Amino acid sequence: MEQINNIQVVPCTSSNYLRPFRVHYNQNGTKKSWDFMQTHDSVSVLIFNTTSHCFILVKQFRPAVYMSEWERSKPKPLQPVEEESAEAAPAEPKVPEEDKAGETSEGTSSHQPPASAGVTYELCAGLVDKPNLSLEEIARQEVLEECGYDIPVTKLRKITSYRSGVGVTGSKQTMFYAEVSDENRVGEGGGKPQEGELIEVVKVPLHEAMTFAFDESIPKTMGVIFSFIWFHSNMSPKYKISTNV
Repeated sequence: MEQINNIQVVPCTSSNYLRPFRVHYNQNGTKKSWDFMQTHDSVSVLIFNTTSHCFILVKQFRPAVYMSEWERSKPKPLQPVEEESAEAAPAEPKVPEEDKAGETSEGTSSHQPPASAGVTYELCAGLVDKPNLSLEEIARQEVLEECGYDIPVTKLRKITSYRSGVGVTGSKQTMFYAEVSDENRVGEGGGKPQEGELIEVVKVPLHEAMTFAFDESIPKTMGVIFSFIWFHSNMSPKYKISTNV
């Protein structure tokens, strides 16, 4: 997961996942404009294993997080390079002149952060990109593909839905809760390698959950923090176990 090299930043001229737009509008008599991205909505699932009393999260490398960390560590912004034609030889990563002296034997810049800078802990989640399936059915598929648990849709309880990235995408995520047991485990999970997914399944013991949630040294999504708080408020009395708040 953490062997990241041959990084190249290029303009995004087309994508199956996002489209940039600029909207012009009048608000209270004032002309305004706003740039935004059109993206898919999504689902996420807080999974609790009742056999081992632990939460099931996923851990994966996120290029956007990694590039944000790299940008933060560099003295000047990264400059995209033009994409080469299909017949052209692969371009070398664009490295600023002042960084070339600091290159390692592997050809990466000494300013380049370790791959771990882009690894995050998240809820099991997926895009709403299958119009023939309900949100619950999509969530069930993600639980199976990413975490290896096979559960019926009837075991999925909706927690809430909310807007994410309101300044950029405005997409909606619907969050579910599912209880599983070791008997529901039918595979290793890990996502779909053919779709470029490389996911590690992670267990967080219930009694360590709130400490995990508020430990800023552990990179995680807001969904993890919110869902752990939700569980503490709504479900922990059922198990009579402190979530260490």
